[in-house]
Amino acid sequence: MNTFISMAVQGVRQLQPYQPGKPIDELEREFGIGNIVKLASNENPLGPSPLALKAIQSAPLELSRYPDGNGHNLKMDLGERLGVNPGQITLGNGSSDVLDIISRVFLGQGREAVFSEHAFAMYPILTQAVGATARIAPALGAATEMHYGHDLEAMRNLIGEQTRIVFIANPNNPTGTFVGKIALENFIADLPANVVCVVDEAYFEYVDNSDFPDSLDWLCRFPNLIVTRTFSKAYGLAGLRIGYGVSNLEIADLLNRVRQPFNVNSVALAAARAAIKDTKHLDNLRALNSRGLIQLGGAMEALGLGVLPSAGNFLCIDLKQSAGPVYDALLRMGVIVRPIQGYGLPNHIRVTVGTQEENRLFIQAMKQVL
Repeated sequence: MNTFISMAVQGVRQLQPYQPGKPIDELEREFGIGNIVKLASNENPLGPSPLALKAIQSAPLELSRYPDGNGHNLKMDLGERLGVNPGQITLGNGSSDVLDIISRVFLGQGREAVFSEHAFAMYPILTQAVGATARIAPALGAATEMHYGHDLEAMRNLIGEQTRIVFIANPNNPTGTFVGKIALENFIADLPANVVCVVDEAYFEYVDNSDFPDSLDWLCRFPNLIVTRTFSKAYGLAGLRIGYGVSNLEIADLLNRVRQPFNVNSVALAAARAAIKDTKHLDNLRALNSRGLIQLGGAMEALGLGVLPSAGNFLCIDLKQSAGPVYDALLRMGVIVRPIQGYGLPNHIRVTVGTQEENRLFIQAMKQVL
């Protein structure tokens, strides 16, 4: 084993892999229980759009053929919906694939990436894997409205001559906090021209706040901006793995030089095209999510727990004690949440907004556990 470790590139030797939320079937095997409620991975509780399901049912007829490697039709649909040139779009096997492509294009030995404490776990993994150095800014303090959120001033102070990427998750996973329009716009405008700002908007469709920016509006002004989004969350296509990035044409060309051929399968392409057309399904999900945030947040505060303000489809809850035992006890009651010790928050759990009944079952379980 040591021989193979020594053969690996430097960045991989000490790398710890990403830990996803526990799958339902794994919990069934461990404890032999059924009727499990999974609120661990920020998935869509309503599932995919009926239009997407219909497209999925038709797609297998073409499974013997390679998918369109360029994703032309989806790019055309996205371009029209987003108001961008389809050539600015880079498709990925989930938005995490796009983040990986960006890292391989702009990072490497001797280069640096800047991101916030408590930000998405893939940023340090991607940075280390390509041999780059991570510069991690401390998060905002308890006295601020967005406690544990991005401190843009602290991030700006870490940018140096070797910095090539700044990652900003907006809203941030796992805290749910976000950066407002004016603050983010000014931050990007102040960046050196040779630093790429990646605004990760995986939860964009859930946001219901007038101060939240649509970063796509700034692409014409900021050539060093890349915006990433996904079909895994609000569109309910997590199992098909499809996401995208939007940038200027020059950056998109560079990303496509590194992107694997046929990195998005034909079923995902068809489902995504249908999903973005079903605005009614998306509206229903947003309404369900807004009610769920209130339902869960109120119940947790009534239990004396801390709840961070969230613009996503999840809540970050301060248990005011070590989260491990609470997480384990919830598992034995058939409720899967996400402990986030790996994000530097050992007393917190992240809970996805589910259906009203799923939320009720979680609340009931929490009352018993506590």
